[in-house]
Amino acid sequence: MPAVTVDNILALPRIPLPDATAVARPVTSVTTAPGGFEGEGFPVRRAFAGIDLSSLDPFIHMDQMGEVNYAPGEPKGTPWHPHRGFETVTYMIDGIMEHKDSGGGGGSIGGGDTQWMTAGAGILHIEAPPEHLVQSGGLFHGVQLWVNLPRDNKMAAPRYQDITGNKVALLSSDDGGALVRVIAGEVAGHQGPGSTYTPIALTHITLAPGAALALPWNRDFNALVYVLAGSGSVGPDRRPLGMGQTAVLGRGDTIDLAASDRPDSRSESLEVFVLGGKPIREPVAMAGPFVMNTRSEVIQAFEDFQAGRLGSIPAEYARD
Repeated sequence: MPAVTVDNILALPRIPLPDATAVARPVTSVTTAPGGFEGEGFPVRRAFAGIDLSSLDPFIHMDQMGEVNYAPGEPKGTPWHPHRGFETVTYMIDGIMEHKDSGGGGGSIGGGDTQWMTAGAGILHIEAPPEHLVQSGGLFHGVQLWVNLPRDNKMAAPRYQDITGNKVALLSSDDGGALVRVIAGEVAGHQGPGSTYTPIALTHITLAPGAALALPWNRDFNALVYVLAGSGSVGPDRRPLGMGQTAVLGRGDTIDLAASDRPDSRSESLEVFVLGGKPIREPVAMAGPFVMNTRSEVIQAFEDFQAGRLGSIPAEYARD
């Protein structure tokens, strides 16, 4: 699981130890992600399945894509499809994914890179591995997150952000046992590169065996911890947490994480995706690829898509 790594973690800015008055966020629930398939059939874990939307707000949905080692000819993606009313964030850990959209945005991302697409008023897009990876096969692993948009921004003009791994803010725990990658938002005074309509923070954290981290977290944000690989614990009561599990945390100042000192056979380190944001607290009406505030707005989105008002597949791809 390479994502973004460093040769000397101790050369990075350090996250200070919490002061004596800091309150660690308690764990309110732990759920295990069921498996499923997305697009043309690539395997995913539904990270937020079984969690009430009020606990996720401003997030809507998250899939862990893979981890899967494809044989030649097996890699799969998604066909062209529409979105409206939210943002899709695709973070690659291993492998390569290509994105194209009807607004002209797109590119190729590999380990540690992020594609951030604001669907806003509506867009068509496709995500698929490049042809050379389809032919060769290989390791594929990533995360796709859906971030809701507030009512005032749901019909914003679509936009695309290509966030390469070398733009991500990198931090170290006080003792060097944890590497924190800040993809968006502010953590411990350091800003990630992702530009967001909704105030959020996204991080990918690697903890060495036996390492611990008290991660400072905005008190106005909710907090979610998802385990990509390995095992450890979360919260002041050291609640056990393993691969494919999501912890929802309550209010407080820090997110306390600890890696098991006995690595499992799949991963030496504890790999977690830690995210949170300021809740929007607006009604959510969603169906398929549309996330709106009311059922009538969702119906309108389907009608606009069918009428071609969400964009069209570029001519050079319409033949594919």
